[in-house]
Amino acid sequence: MTTCVFVQLRCQPGKTYEVADAIILREIHSELYSTSGDYDLLLKMYIPQGEDIGKYINDHLLDIPGIVRSLTTLTFKAF
Repeated sequence: MTTCVFVQLRCQPGKTYEVADAIILREIHSELYSTSGDYDLLLKMYIPQGEDIGKYINDHLLDIPGIVRSLTTLTFKAF
């Protein structure tokens, strides 16, 4: 079973579309949105069973140039 997480990303000014394109190319997300507020992008992703969530996100997402900050929200149950 996979773990669903939501990750909000703040990007360097002018880099949001480049970051979004890089995420799309990696095919690691379920959904990806541009947002208003403190963060520029919101993505939903599923972490494979047995993977360390923090390490998986660091290794597969946060090495993309242009990402300044992230906020990860773990999910427990869908209603």
